[in-house]
Amino acid sequence: MYPSRFRYEAPRSLVEALDLLRTGDEAKVLAGGQSLVPLMKLRFAAPALVVDINNVPGLAHHELDAEGNLHVGALCRHADLERSQLLKAVQPTMAAAAPLIADPIVRNRGTLVGSLCHADPQGDWASVVLALDGSIVAEGPAGRRTIAARDFVLGPFQNALAADEIAVEAVIPAPRGTPAGGYLKLERRVGDFATVGVAVAVETQEGTVTRAGIALTGVGGSTIEATDAEHALVGGPLTPDSVAEAADLAAAAARPKTDHRGTAAFKRHLVRTFVVRALDRTGEEAA
Repeated sequence: MYPSRFRYEAPRSLVEALDLLRTGDEAKVLAGGQSLVPLMKLRFAAPALVVDINNVPGLAHHELDAEGNLHVGALCRHADLERSQLLKAVQPTMAAAAPLIADPIVRNRGTLVGSLCHADPQGDWASVVLALDGSIVAEGPAGRRTIAARDFVLGPFQNALAADEIAVEAVIPAPRGTPAGGYLKLERRVGDFATVGVAVAVETQEGTVTRAGIALTGVGGSTIEATDAEHALVGGPLTPDSVAEAADLAAAAARPKTDHRGTAAFKRHLVRTFVVRALDRTGEEAA
């Protein structure tokens, strides 16, 4: 199918892009377009205006600031993160997820920030950023504001951006201890959406877990933060008992539905299995 008729603009500055969003037309911002374009071709999305921000400078970065926080710009591609030595050094959970995003074609064009804005319940980056306690920086007429990842997704394919705002970057706070973790997912074939995905991020100091993040993909109407499971890990070492408790609590937090990908019980079992597997690997890395 072909998309509905739309107006296309390619601004060369963020100010120009924001001005276009204030015209009153129903608009969509295009960065990688790997989610937006298929929706438009199927006519599930029919914006009157497409604002292509690929000519806007200063948005392709991923870098640390002076405090060690990681900033990922709106035009930073999945492939940039997949190849990043910086990510491997400072954010193992993100480094584990980057090669699992879709397929090479999508990774060459798609962006982390675009994936967060798309708010697909089966999107991988949302659970990773949530597990890392990340946030999204939005710019609009009133300036910049920071939205916590747990507050950014309002529901399936719904985010907290105002109609005249653009998400310009994602920010991952600097770890306060030694970071470890990973991302595990089950997909029917390479490049498919996750049947179940689990992001685990743990920080330790002298063998004690000082912070834990566990977030789930594909087992609810939006990404799920398994807060009870996180709390079960903090304050002590990773032990078989604490890992098993966290895995049980994460499985209990899941809200899967039976569909062509598997039964609800099967998906809940996968959540538990992935949490155990990721935490066991984390414990081995810490040791």
